[in-house]
Amino acid sequence: MDIPRFYNYLVRARRDLWAFLETIPDETLSREVIPGTRFHSVKDLVLHIPVIEDSWLHEDILRDPPVWESTADLLGTLDRPYYADKPLAAMLEYWRWVEKSTLEYLSRLSSEELAREVRVKSSKGEDCFTVEGLLWHVVQHEVRHTAQIALLCRQAGFSPPQLDLLVYLPYR
Repeated sequence: MDIPRFYNYLVRARRDLWAFLETIPDETLSREVIPGTRFHSVKDLVLHIPVIEDSWLHEDILRDPPVWESTADLLGTLDRPYYADKPLAAMLEYWRWVEKSTLEYLSRLSSEELAREVRVKSSKGEDCFTVEGLLWHVVQHEVRHTAQIALLCRQAGFSPPQLDLLVYLPYR
């Protein structure tokens, strides 16, 4: 499976996840249930997913300003450790804008672009990745965190939608 096809699966699964999250009371989504210094609540994870996608795509791969810089509801807040006070609707709207940007980028993705090397600052100084490797990291990152969101919602007494790839594959 290629990255644009896998991303299409994520887009479809997101619609089900977002519709589900919109049915859950804000106090549940905002409740601190994860110990540590970051990502205490479902809402923290909901915002973290598109921030990472936005950052890798715009700041690292494209070397242009991230979507959050033009998102009034989130501007100046993305360096905080938690986001329970932010409305879910603002988070999902931001995620839609990031998705739109990513879909535009993926629509013109070429084999040359996938092979292009990208240098990023790291704790070791600098690392070098291919665009393909970074894009696979981004989509895999989302899968991991949506699984966390589903588990936290289940632990709070809600039944999340089935988000497995198999559910979204065409029947043969």
